[in-house]
Amino acid sequence: MNRIAAPGTEAADPVFAAEQAHLTEVHGKLKGIARDAVAAMEAVAAQAAQDKKSMAEELAVNFATWDDMLETHADIVAMNNIIEAHDMANSVQAERLRAAEVLLREPYFAKIELQFKEGQPAKELYIGSAGISDENYRRLVVDWRSPVAEVYYNQVMGPTSYVADGRTIAVDLKRRRQFDIQGDRLLSYFDSDVAIEDKLLLASLSRGRSAHMQAITATIQREQNAVVRHEDVPVLQVAGVAGSGKTSVLMQRIAYLFYQHRGALDPAQVFLISPNPVFGRYIDRVLPDLGERNPEILTWAQFLAPLLPAGRGAGEGEVSYERLAAIDAALAGFEFDRSDFRDIVSAGVRLLGGDAVEKVSMKFAAVPAGPHRATLMGEELEVRLGARLKSLAALESTHDEVADLSIEEQLRLFGETFDPQTEEEARRLSLVYLEDKHADAIEAVSTMGWLDVDRVGRRLLGSDGLTSVEWVYLKMALTGMGNPDAKYVMIDEVQDYSEGQLAVMARYFRRANFLLLGDPNQAIAEGTAAWDGIRAVFEAERGPVSACRLMTSYRSTPAITDLFARLLPAGEAMEVSSVQREAPAPEIVACPDEAAWRTALTDAVAAAGEAGGLTAVVVPWKSEARRLAKLLTAEDASSAAVLGEGDSLPAEGVVIVPLKLAKGLEFDRVIVPDASARVFPASDIARRRLYTTISRATRHLTILSCGPLTELLR
Repeated sequence: MNRIAAPGTEAADPVFAAEQAHLTEVHGKLKGIARDAVAAMEAVAAQAAQDKKSMAEELAVNFATWDDMLETHADIVAMNNIIEAHDMANSVQAERLRAAEVLLREPYFAKIELQFKEGQPAKELYIGSAGISDENYRRLVVDWRSPVAEVYYNQVMGPTSYVADGRTIAVDLKRRRQFDIQGDRLLSYFDSDVAIEDKLLLASLSRGRSAHMQAITATIQREQNAVVRHEDVPVLQVAGVAGSGKTSVLMQRIAYLFYQHRGALDPAQVFLISPNPVFGRYIDRVLPDLGERNPEILTWAQFLAPLLPAGRGAGEGEVSYERLAAIDAALAGFEFDRSDFRDIVSAGVRLLGGDAVEKVSMKFAAVPAGPHRATLMGEELEVRLGARLKSLAALESTHDEVADLSIEEQLRLFGETFDPQTEEEARRLSLVYLEDKHADAIEAVSTMGWLDVDRVGRRLLGSDGLTSVEWVYLKMALTGMGNPDAKYVMIDEVQDYSEGQLAVMARYFRRANFLLLGDPNQAIAEGTAAWDGIRAVFEAERGPVSACRLMTSYRSTPAITDLFARLLPAGEAMEVSSVQREAPAPEIVACPDEAAWRTALTDAVAAAGEAGGLTAVVVPWKSEARRLAKLLTAEDASSAAVLGEGDSLPAEGVVIVPLKLAKGLEFDRVIVPDASARVFPASDIARRRLYTTISRATRHLTILSCGPLTELLR
């Protein structure tokens, strides 16, 4: 049985009135908490400024005797402790302010009533996007990520349980109530005695999409919650149908991890590999809206670029795992020779020669070629480069060079003009200058730029050249290059990467746990890894791989979902379902000739523009997007602009989108301009491209064809 109440029913529904009164009280307390936090932060800042001033006046730095040194040190430690205490007090208040600001928009979205022991009254817990307590430490709102909140997401009425601090706590869920709230105003509430139909989810889905992805905190479903709250494992591979909320689940997973590891997990230790820059901008508000900072959001090209030599592009990523495994095998008996080493040259000066690098290599010849030997060589070469710079700093010609610097440059380097009083001071300042001048050489030694990776690759593999993926993998195998500090890496649209690309990321982030999300049926490019191949790569690199599936579509109407589900392999389509409300059936029009097709296309674009919302004309290739834009301009439908990688998704209008950029996005309307047999032949990759294209639509879908419709839709 479901009970639903909405505004205007207060007199007839005392529950609505009571819940509105509670909301008003909580909202008022939240405003008070925010005010108090601001006032406390201002007071801390004022006190800190006063303490710093007093300490600066009282602190007497004296190193004359050993006792004076100890006393001075004790005073400095005391001063630092006071400053640290102020910082800690400020951070506590800042955290409360952040939580209050998040909750003031919507204090909570659900309430659960739990009976912990038979015969005792049920306890009411209100669940929101953040957790906060009042001045008496009574919980006003429970954070959705807290252990007890899992009872709400499990959607099991009656006896159930949750795990907290390693203990399983049995409870009886007496009520699961959902709210639709704006600020301090209760719009409606829903009671579900059997917790099957999610009224809040349906209400959320009925609202129009926006230019940015929204958090799904209030509407996380049971199968999604299994991913969000999954235990920490080295690798979790999630397969989800189009519209199943994979990326939303990914973002909620990140927020959940920040909560679980509060104070120990920094956003800089979490990496999200995004399919394209447009998508990166589409998702960048989800976590800030939950009061969390964004992780590092990178595309594959952005991840790879800093690892490659200057001027070398990311290139093609179609490299098999077997090809990279051959590199590891060949390295087992490899030995360097002189040609494998580069000179370190900076500003026209050879600071370290390849011969010197070879001598250092021979010094450690007993250590096999690989990260350990490279580290030993790097340390030795850093010492030698330091000695070389010190010898240059002692030269009179270097002192003259420093003296000839502009006043501005001297101030930048030394904080004062170059006027050494002793020979030692002249050498010291000259060394500062040389370390700045030859910073590229210092960086080259640090990053092992003295190693000619291409030359090693040619000798190792007997090939003329390395792809960018092979180059980075070989550099990692030789030097141990990587990010050992990363703790979590999330790869979205994982089916779009080759085995080689995935192996590079698995090895580069060698200590991180991975979340791999994708849909094998949305692999729209040649040469990408099969779903089982993805698993095999990570099993080889990281060990056992856990798996989850998401089979419910929340994006598209049932009719659109049924249409794209027909494009799935036999057996999978039967498992896909939609919870959206019904809308007009997809319109499919096969045009007999190009003239009729042009008319149908311009009419569809014009109608979409008049209807409002955001419409995407999705085409397979970027070149086709440009051609279509010219055609529509010629037909006086110039309002349709091509979405490029540097663009953000608009809130409304008509955009022409290459399929590669449409990945992960959703639109109120989608127009497939040409679903003819020519564009979508009866092949597996064409089937995946059409499936991906159609599944971008949430409410309306128009499919046109210039000539006979593809067999895939007949």
